[in-house]
Amino acid sequence: MTLYEFNSLTLDEKHATVWDKGVFLDNYITKTQRINCYAIDRFFVEVHYSAEHNTITEITAFKYGKDLDKYSNINF
Repeated sequence: MTLYEFNSLTLDEKHATVWDKGVFLDNYITKTQRINCYAIDRFFVEVHYSAEHNTITEITAFKYGKDLDKYSNINF
């Protein structure tokens, strides 16, 4: 699956694809955010949760960049 193909899916299809093909890498948790990061083929997927309601609010995909920085122990 390519990043383009993933981004063309509906939210429900993205959800199913992450659970079926995604490899969990890490999570990022603050008072207001809960984000799990997964790898699928050659791109990354973030699953955003509502901390208040414990529901998925957004699923975003990317290949590289600043979105990965929050998972690093290095402070920039």
